[in-house]
Amino acid sequence: MRTYDTVVFDLDGTLLNTLEDLADAVNYALGEMGMPKRTIAEVREFVGNGVRRLMELSVPGGFDNPAFEETFAKFREYYGIHCNDKTRAYDGILELLRGLKKDGYALAIVSNKLDSAVKELNELYFEGIVEVAIGEREGVARKPAPDTVFAALRELGRAPETAVYVGDSDVDIMTAKNAGLPCISVLWGFRDRPFLEAHGAGYFAGTPDDVRKFLE
Repeated sequence: MRTYDTVVFDLDGTLLNTLEDLADAVNYALGEMGMPKRTIAEVREFVGNGVRRLMELSVPGGFDNPAFEETFAKFREYYGIHCNDKTRAYDGILELLRGLKKDGYALAIVSNKLDSAVKELNELYFEGIVEVAIGEREGVARKPAPDTVFAALRELGRAPETAVYVGDSDVDIMTAKNAGLPCISVLWGFRDRPFLEAHGAGYFAGTPDDVRKFLE
């Protein structure tokens, strides 16, 4: 009898490389408002806590900037249209998910990305494979709160005791801890191993195959 029957995945930096589309949306909004643009490296550091936090860090002065809300609205509008221009699944991810699905694992995505974008990207890349996809939405605390993880498990009809969380960031490590799930930290995403180790990571996956090995 297997120990785990459910795998909950982060999206950005874990299943999909979304960095360029996020950076393009950030820089479109900043450019429209006459603000200095951000580098890919800066956007990589800023992602993980939802798009509002991403824009808080990207806009000079953050929330205190009187033009913040207008800039954020421009980001949301642009990203809603262009969220899949350059995004792609990481090598080996589709094979991993298909294999897990075939072997009876329940699969979910939980992200701090906008809920509409999470659902759209799940349909584009993982339709028929990942059953539940949840993003940031009104009235539900975002990661690292465990609320969206528990919501996904309820939709799947699975218990936290038999679930594993897979992510690429410090936010994911804390999310798993708060939900009482073991966390597999992937090394192909937006954070490197020393950073993850410094934030308490205990299990690492250098390739998608390593995720499978943990489950076996």
